[in-house]
Amino acid sequence: MPVIQLFWDELERLVGRGREEILEKLPMLGCDIERVEEETIDIEFFPNRPDLYSVEGVVRALRGFLDVEHGYREYRVEKGDWKVTVESQVFEVRPRIVSCIVRDIEITDEVIRSLMEIQEDLHWTIGRNRRKMAIGVHDLSKVYFPLRYTAVDSSFSFIPLDFENVMSVGEILEKHPKGKVYSFILEGKDRFPMIIDSRDEAISFPPIINAEKTRVTEDTTDLFVDVTGFDNNVDSALNILTTMLSDRGGKIEEVEIMYPDRTEITPDLEGKTMTVRKDEIESLLGFELENKEIELALGKMRFGVSKSNTEFEIRIPPYRADILHRWDIIEDIAIGYGYNRIEPEYPPTTTIGMRHSWNEIRDASKEIMTGLGYLEVITFTLTNERTQYEKMRRKFNADCIQVMHPITEEHTLIRTDILPKLIELLSMNRHHTLPQKIFEVGDVVTGMKNRLRLAACSTHSRANFSEVRSAVQAVMKELDLEWGVTDCDDGIFIEGRRGKITVEEKDAGVFGEIHPEVLENFQIMNPVVGFEIDLSTIFDTGIVL
Repeated sequence: MPVIQLFWDELERLVGRGREEILEKLPMLGCDIERVEEETIDIEFFPNRPDLYSVEGVVRALRGFLDVEHGYREYRVEKGDWKVTVESQVFEVRPRIVSCIVRDIEITDEVIRSLMEIQEDLHWTIGRNRRKMAIGVHDLSKVYFPLRYTAVDSSFSFIPLDFENVMSVGEILEKHPKGKVYSFILEGKDRFPMIIDSRDEAISFPPIINAEKTRVTEDTTDLFVDVTGFDNNVDSALNILTTMLSDRGGKIEEVEIMYPDRTEITPDLEGKTMTVRKDEIESLLGFELENKEIELALGKMRFGVSKSNTEFEIRIPPYRADILHRWDIIEDIAIGYGYNRIEPEYPPTTTIGMRHSWNEIRDASKEIMTGLGYLEVITFTLTNERTQYEKMRRKFNADCIQVMHPITEEHTLIRTDILPKLIELLSMNRHHTLPQKIFEVGDVVTGMKNRLRLAACSTHSRANFSEVRSAVQAVMKELDLEWGVTDCDDGIFIEGRRGKITVEEKDAGVFGEIHPEVLENFQIMNPVVGFEIDLSTIFDTGIVL
């Protein structure tokens, strides 16, 4: 989750409140204070509130929460004669673009710092590392309208930001620092998105780099902002940036985006409306509220409110990309009302707790592995196809649960096996002293069901099949289980040095020497042996510890 660093002098000046009051109320907004220094404070916000990734967003929220400035803030968008034509050839690579003009803004060190930080945080979160959305900010005086948003081939050339010489698109992707980092987004493409002005000069190569000619400096007073991508994330990012710059005194002007089949005017800062019934609010929160209390709570959270006897029509600020359902608003009502004011109550029914049998198995397994000299580790349950299958010489498991909107390429699915994560951990620690013997007891998810697994690995110069078989035998003996070994065809292990664990004629796990190709994929130099046991399968056989 993003950690935002704010400067106390700037924060106190803009909020209009002292340090002690800010420190007291900040956690009530739904954030964690990571660090408090004399000059700065570091705050971690949840990914669902990208509007709080800048000092302007935090100030706006705090001024409402502390009753300095109450209710909905109107953002005015002036008419403008600015046009961007979207050409059809860009649809295959990066089809969406939105933009705005910001006039009369003073580009101070504070503004530049805030703008750079929120750009990177938005790129990482709702932009999914620039894949879904990327932002460009330009000096308007160096941009010649009308603009074209089109696609070019790899020979198209311009001077990229921070460089002095002309480079082709192909050279930028190979040699420019930003090109090398983000070239994966355009991998396999033969056409590349480009924003070109009326002088046929590039101003931006999204999502990679801007042109040097439109660099923003301290002398800049007017900005052109472009946001490109694939879906509504571009609108959310533009609204967050636009309202942030407006809060700094900038005057917003609209831009006409002309597609082959339609025309859009951006930005749209009108704000949407949503109706929420009072009985639904009270049902979800679990206590009754007066209409005035609901209105006050919504005003603290910067919503606009039109009340009636039984329902509220609520105007949602344009920067609140996280409001997707009525329940999101009800959650904000609880925050505005104050979690600290909600009186705790005992549940209407009482129950007697008991230990779950899985926890008994889990604890017994941990005790056994610790006794065998293995060190317990806890790895992420989120992983990716490359680590879980490709590097392990395993076929993709169609029963795996994939993340719909992954933030990074490293976390795209929920693990179906623990052993790959342990080998990945050995790879990260390959420069440390040997031997290394690690284990984990944890959940995997296959076919929409959680399963409890025990996995372990050992690496040193003499790690072999006899060692891992002895470890499995010791575990099964301590669990008081009768077990057997059958042929195994798992590609993770060396053929002839692997086995399948069976309990009561059910497949319950695998063990063996890790294949050299797997070790090479993870850059591990020493032999590795390992096993993984499905404790759920064993538990389902009726065996109880």
